[in-house]
Amino acid sequence: MTTAPRSHCPINLSLEIFGDRWTLLVLRDIVFAGKRHYRELLTCDEGISTNILADRLKTLLHHGLLTRADDPGHKQKAIYSLTERAIDLVPALVQIGVWGRRHLDADEDLSLYADVLDRGGPALWESFMDDLRETHLGAAARHHDPGHGPSFALAVEQATAAPEA
Repeated sequence: MTTAPRSHCPINLSLEIFGDRWTLLVLRDIVFAGKRHYRELLTCDEGISTNILADRLKTLLHHGLLTRADDPGHKQKAIYSLTERAIDLVPALVQIGVWGRRHLDADEDLSLYADVLDRGGPALWESFMDDLRETHLGAAARHHDPGHGPSFALAVEQATAAPEA
């Protein structure tokens, strides 16, 4: 896993980590679906196999995008947490989702977070990223106090609320 990069171009270096769909889908499920355990990550709609998931988790751990710790609630489970490096990918993940929603035959329900974050812009992304920091890194990792800026949960609630008649 410590092979020399093909080049030091930033796009190449990034693609050497994220160059297959599974790596980004694992991150997607942790970031947007809140999955933190191996068995939860196996339940993705795309049908990831156990060996591929294990390999991608190993890659993400190796590159400092995830940490792994024993789950205090269950002795035989590990819990995966995002690092700041992974949380910094939220804007890129949002833009990939926005592009897919605009240009491909994306499911409307599965496009909800991309749509909400697109409409909310960078201020909402930062608020969402702070929520992730608190969940994965602890409250002290937040860049802003809770309640600062727009609320992702409220934006999703408003987007899914039935229009008043």
